[in-house]
Amino acid sequence: MAVLSIRMIGDPVLRTPAAQVTDFGPELARLVQSMSETMHSVHGAGLAAPQVGVGLRVFTYAIDGEEGHVVNPEILSSSGLQADDQEGCLSVPGIGFALPRAARVQLRGLDVTGRPVELEADGMLARCFLHETDHLDGRLYIDRLQGEDRRAAMRTIRHSQYNEVTTGTLTKRSATVASAFGKGTFQAGRKETGA
Repeated sequence: MAVLSIRMIGDPVLRTPAAQVTDFGPELARLVQSMSETMHSVHGAGLAAPQVGVGLRVFTYAIDGEEGHVVNPEILSSSGLQADDQEGCLSVPGIGFALPRAARVQLRGLDVTGRPVELEADGMLARCFLHETDHLDGRLYIDRLQGEDRRAAMRTIRHSQYNEVTTGTLTKRSATVASAFGKGTFQAGRKETGA
């Protein structure tokens, strides 16, 4: 498979709710494998399909020995609170903030073959599931920040030097990208009509 290009804040695909996956064929399997390779290549904990320019409800994860993917995820329940853990994002590089998230979640979805999966997670894995599900809904973690943290995040992103951070990150990552797969052309389960 291939390492894909990760989209950065400002790319409209990150703000667009992803479509349900309906085709569980070899293209989806290749996408999940490439997303996993991409996530590992940048030492990420999770990666959602919109982050590689694909508007489908799929994410991969790898935290504390737990690794996998979920297609069409749905959060069934959440409980508890982890308030002080720092959160960051591969699509918003160079900044991180403490963000309250549920301490435990129960999630269901499908695997790459379309078989049902149900997962329970707590701690960092629960945080990852919530973060990646937000991506699939067109939401970034910085949208959940409040008060001074939100203002600080927005100031950093608007600051002219932040463009240097994202450009530097893209340049560093592009040295390992071997595919144009992340250009937003893949839409499993959707057929082009040529209208």
